[in-house]
Amino acid sequence: MVFVKRNSAAVGFRVLLIAMFGLFFKTSFAATHPIEASFRPDPAKPFANKFRNDTPNRALCADKPVFCAERNIHSLAMPMFFRVNGPILAGHSQRNGPMIKVPGWTDLEVTNTQTGETDVLKVRIAGIGSTYFIHDSVLALTGAAGDPGHRRLWSGSLWNVTPPCEGLYYSATDRASNFFWIIPEGAVCAKQAAYDLTKGFTINYADAGYMLFAYELMTPNPLKMAAGIYTGQVTYSVGPGQDFDFGDLMIPNDPIFQLTFTLTVEHTLKVEIPPGGNRIQLEPQGGWQAWLNQGRKPARLFRDQTFNLSASSRFKMQLECGTGQIGDTCVMQNAAGDQVPLEVLVSLPNGLANIDGGAVNRLPLRVSGAGSELFQPSFYVDRRPGTLHFEVQREGVEDMLKREGDTWTGTVSVIWDSEV
Repeated sequence: MVFVKRNSAAVGFRVLLIAMFGLFFKTSFAATHPIEASFRPDPAKPFANKFRNDTPNRALCADKPVFCAERNIHSLAMPMFFRVNGPILAGHSQRNGPMIKVPGWTDLEVTNTQTGETDVLKVRIAGIGSTYFIHDSVLALTGAAGDPGHRRLWSGSLWNVTPPCEGLYYSATDRASNFFWIIPEGAVCAKQAAYDLTKGFTINYADAGYMLFAYELMTPNPLKMAAGIYTGQVTYSVGPGQDFDFGDLMIPNDPIFQLTFTLTVEHTLKVEIPPGGNRIQLEPQGGWQAWLNQGRKPARLFRDQTFNLSASSRFKMQLECGTGQIGDTCVMQNAAGDQVPLEVLVSLPNGLANIDGGAVNRLPLRVSGAGSELFQPSFYVDRRPGTLHFEVQREGVEDMLKREGDTWTGTVSVIWDSEV
């Protein structure tokens, strides 16, 4: 008899077990900027072992999905805006005018809410988008209205940036212009005013109390994570000289910006045994004719039983003995109670490795689980064939043949356990 085990409950192959871990998002209401991602194995894409970002994009990446996909970035809104706390003077230094420096790669720990297992998620801010407002018209400042006036307002023309920064949006009214800047790791993007701005300057998307930001994620390998919901957060400081730095004159309405993350991991562990595969009849190589016709004792009795395995996560295997055990393996016995050891071995399909990273070929299974404590997929293994090998070796066969006419039976449970 062969079994699959999940959460320490053995289920016979008469009932096909699909170990699906259904998980659901849990959004923290304490944070206003949640980011959610999930992993679910896809038989159509067994090598696509990455999290999917489930957070809808805003603005840039909603408008330019191909552009963002090529750069592996996403965009959202943040409830924040900046106001100047003094005049911006023509020809100012970098820190005394509008500039933007954003956080680079940051490691944050995500924790499985059920098991406490942790992993590391990396995130960086990749860009800022908003609208700047001047509290005077460009016509009054530069002598030109609308777009020509904004072109004159800044050194180098336009509210745009030079490499390595990349400016994307530009449209202007008499007192405002929108923009989105892509900001590489460690870069500072800045503009220098060509005219004095003494009546006020604000960065505030559409005067709606928020800004836009682009971010990039480096998620953990989901195949090495246990199923469950993982949560974590990163907190940034905002203001002059802080994580989000808009220069010495630009003051935020909120000195803290926080991102919360929810990663959902679902895994599949499914074992399919063909009909009748739970009844194993051991025979010599070539059958019993050599023994019956020529008296030639068989060297061993064996039977190989194939199965199909689907697995997207690590698991372990071991034996449980229904009849009895000798040492670390199970037995077969006759009506008199005589016992011989039964060896059970496993060969797993390509894509599954043992704890040393090697292929799994005729690996002995033990009651203690020794040697089969961890099997790890390198990609989603979907209905790939494996083999269970059942054997009684020569010494055991000789003991069995001393009692001709006896029937030897045994019950063995082979366990696949996802709780590693």
